[in-house]
Amino acid sequence: MSDQKEVATQESLTGPHRLTMDKWITCAPFEELLQIKIISAAEGKAHLQMPFLFDFAQGAGLMHGGALVSLGDTALVMAIKTILEPATHFATIELTSRFLQPVVQGAVTAHARIISVDGREVCGEALLIDYQGTEVMKLKATYKIARDARIRTVHFADLD
Repeated sequence: MSDQKEVATQESLTGPHRLTMDKWITCAPFEELLQIKIISAAEGKAHLQMPFLFDFAQGAGLMHGGALVSLGDTALVMAIKTILEPATHFATIELTSRFLQPVVQGAVTAHARIISVDGREVCGEALLIDYQGTEVMKLKATYKIARDARIRTVHFADLD
């Protein structure tokens, strides 16, 4: 019996995972782990915020760059969701980031906007600003809409 329990636990940890989310424009489990909050998302733009928690520090005590990139990417995803049909499947295919200043404390806000749509590709940029208004990172990314564009592994309660 204990072997079966271990297998079930391992499968639940490694996926595939089927999710139920409250709505189309909301944070997924990873974004919730980072405590990202959506301030606004409309008309190809989004503003999100993330606190600098102890768990997000790298070895020098600064906010980890991966956390900042995740915030910027998520902000762009929310901006894109505002212009697509709900439950459209798309993914990041290219991303570049430029770190401008370290984050040492406080919340970081991402301001994202779509800059172009070309067929199934959507490009956007995000500017991340710390709690004092200092620009800390710029990010540009390209996303591609899937040919079979309907997400089938996530249930969105607001689309019932």
